[in-house]
Amino acid sequence: MAEFKKFSPAARGKAARVSSTGKVYVDYRQADDLRRFLTPNGKIQSRKKTGLTAREQRLVSQAIKRARYMSLLPYTSATL
Repeated sequence: MAEFKKFSPAARGKAARVSSTGKVYVDYRQADDLRRFLTPNGKIQSRKKTGLTAREQRLVSQAIKRARYMSLLPYTSATL
């Protein structure tokens, strides 16, 4: 029988933060935190792997794309 990898709450990705006004956001300038959500080839990992909610996954993917545009994260794995 195949074994499934179970995520404990501590192992799940915690990317979103709450501002003082109560808005949930992901900071694109935190490149080290966002790098955890990339595969070794530089692709964005799925929700199944990261353990994020749908909303958090959308925020993380948008933050990764912004960080790539600002040259904080690479587009490919050549520099990972």
